[in-house]
Amino acid sequence: MLDREGFRPNVGIILLNANNEVWWGKRVREHSWQFPQGGIKYGETPEQAMYRELEEEIGLRQEHVKIVGRTRDWLRYEVPDHFIKREIRGHYRGQKQIWFLLRMTARDNDVNLRLTDHPEFDAWRWHDYWVPLDVVIEFKRDVYQRALQELSRFITWPAKGQHGERRHSARYLRQPHGRSQGGKGGAQAQQAPLAAASAKPAAPDSLVLVPDK
Repeated sequence: MLDREGFRPNVGIILLNANNEVWWGKRVREHSWQFPQGGIKYGETPEQAMYRELEEEIGLRQEHVKIVGRTRDWLRYEVPDHFIKREIRGHYRGQKQIWFLLRMTARDNDVNLRLTDHPEFDAWRWHDYWVPLDVVIEFKRDVYQRALQELSRFITWPAKGQHGERRHSARYLRQPHGRSQGGKGGAQAQQAPLAAASAKPAAPDSLVLVPDK
């Protein structure tokens, strides 16, 4: 579904914890990090699409979060031609996004990256609100900056931990083990830790991710 200018309606999600740190995900088999996002289907409102993408990409449901704010208008980015399928070049230009700022009310263990057959992320962490844009794919950086700036007005600062420290814990993709739960398209997934990734991700602050024990 494209608008007249060739942009696909989309939602982006910035998820906060109690310390005003943001949920930061590493894309599957890539060295880039990003926030959850996804397209708005025909007949969906941006809010409905946001809750669907939240569950599909990180396993959280509506009762696990509270909406803190959203962007006033669409934020757009264009996708370079070499990322666009040949058959839709000339029609598709990129994404236009409504960004939501959410507060997580669930536990870290409620996050499930393996709820669907095609997970978007293979690791995640909590990061300071002003994420390093050099680990975000280049054509999305301006929209990330604009979304973070606009939504920061809804947050009470400072955004440090209880003792002023920065937390850099990492969580890895869960794989099936033991009791399973249903997912998108009939997928079965369970909360069991995956072994450490074979390649060292280019993480912010040169952090080497280590899976939780």
